[in-house]
Amino acid sequence: MINTNFVSREDYEEALLGLCRPLKKYYTKGNTGIYIGYTSAHYGDKIIGLEAYSRILWGIVPYMVLGKTTPLDEEILRGLRNGINPENEEYWGTYEDGSQAFVEMAVLGFALLMVPERFWEPLSGEERRMFSDWLNQINEHEISDNNWLFFRILVNCGLRKNGGCWSEERLSADLARIEDFYLGDGWYSDGKTAQRDYYISFAMHFYSLIYAGVMKKEDPERAAVYIQRGEMFAQDFMWWFARSGEAIPYGRSLTYRFAQTAFWAALAFSGSEAVPWGILRGLISRHFRYWFRQPILDCEDKLTIGYAYPNLNMAEGYNSPSSPYWAMKSFLVLALPKEHPFWKSEEKELPAREGVRMMPHAGMLVRERKNGHVMALTSGQYCAWKPAHYAEKYEKFAYSTGFGFQVPRSYRTLEQAAPDNMLSLYKDGYWHVRTKCEAVEITEERIVSSWIPFDGVHIETELSFEAEGCRCRHTIQSDGVYQAAAAGFALPFSEKEELVWEAGEGIASIRGKKGSCGIIQTEGKADAEFIYCEPNVNLLYPRTVLPCLQMTVRPGINIVEYRIEGEMNTD
Repeated sequence: MINTNFVSREDYEEALLGLCRPLKKYYTKGNTGIYIGYTSAHYGDKIIGLEAYSRILWGIVPYMVLGKTTPLDEEILRGLRNGINPENEEYWGTYEDGSQAFVEMAVLGFALLMVPERFWEPLSGEERRMFSDWLNQINEHEISDNNWLFFRILVNCGLRKNGGCWSEERLSADLARIEDFYLGDGWYSDGKTAQRDYYISFAMHFYSLIYAGVMKKEDPERAAVYIQRGEMFAQDFMWWFARSGEAIPYGRSLTYRFAQTAFWAALAFSGSEAVPWGILRGLISRHFRYWFRQPILDCEDKLTIGYAYPNLNMAEGYNSPSSPYWAMKSFLVLALPKEHPFWKSEEKELPAREGVRMMPHAGMLVRERKNGHVMALTSGQYCAWKPAHYAEKYEKFAYSTGFGFQVPRSYRTLEQAAPDNMLSLYKDGYWHVRTKCEAVEITEERIVSSWIPFDGVHIETELSFEAEGCRCRHTIQSDGVYQAAAAGFALPFSEKEELVWEAGEGIASIRGKKGSCGIIQTEGKADAEFIYCEPNVNLLYPRTVLPCLQMTVRPGINIVEYRIEGEMNTD
């Protein structure tokens, strides 16, 4: 069983080791890979094995900083020796531009920076050469023009520190290119994209703060800038977390789960004291406790693909059985010495958060609710390369730590589309939802966006907070007659018998053992309906019911306005 207390440093160590132990029997003969599942990803099996080998190191390397050993130490070193050796049958390989293997090299660069006595010094001269040669492939190829640049930065910094072969030209160019992604106010973009999701926290800031922590002597000015940006970002990012520890489910790569708090671990690692240690300690500990109360592990205590429970439906094509172990990034806190104030401080609650927090770089208005959960209104983000369920992960009107959000099984029926916090229009046998905003304006009071679900229909949507819910107002300009459905939050349930609902003209509300939610029309005419959604579409709950309003959109201008309400029980 995994230790889920997360009170003492020893609790964190036990949890890390508890996640590592089940993997021991799944190593390959030469220990170069770990194979723990049967599902696939868009890259090959060899890299899937390398992915598991490397990603657990994000937790193991910080644990090693104080000289401690793990049950996997022998396998890790033996696997490294075999993986870098072109003459070995388990050689990790040579790669082309953009290979997933470049992602997995980053932690080995990190290991060379943090614990060279475990990953460099045990190697012979010839082995060090082979290690340099294998890692240097990242300098010989093009990689994604986004957070991947930090993978090459870490590799080059690690090789430089240990006298390996590295590229000064690549390192300088990559550090300069990162500056092009800085937006201001502590926010980056992940490349030249319209996405502002967890890749800003557990990638752009995470790696930059590691750089700041290990390169202060060599590059003090840049290190100071990275820390300053992280401190500014922290003021916004703290609003993404509920008082009970969970973060807003939003965007892609959510199967990395407790990597959501990796930013806070990296902020501590960088030496920043901008967030009081007690608040930081409480935020991280509550987050870990939340996740390990969820059924995210299989019967052997291995991490699964999914979010709050095993769920392939919500995953992206780059999620292999190994991928969830990027969550190990948050164990970076184990690199902090035992006497560090992080470990010596008592946990404290989050500071008071009143009113609405406007985050223009993210296209969000965020508010804490009375029960400590967090709700975000959003418009304007767009994932141009269209990973699975990109509309649902970025384009819903509202996201909540209490209700989560839903992804479709298909768009054929409302039960399969399960379109919580969306306005859906039916045409040609499909329900169409917002996938991209044509224009967005954001103020502290509201977000206004314009979007086109299909040719012939143009919609302007205004979102604003109201009481304990939010208001949605849609001005729909249509060239024909279409059926439409508006929905708010989806309510989880165990048995249908526990549900009590109220339905009437323009109102659909429902309550159960786990909470309540509803949608109330304030302008227009609609019929109430309750949709029993397909199982496993919600990221937090495997079974949900969705109150919605169905209406007819007619040629010309149509006004649809409604209020969304809902509250989850916190006990």
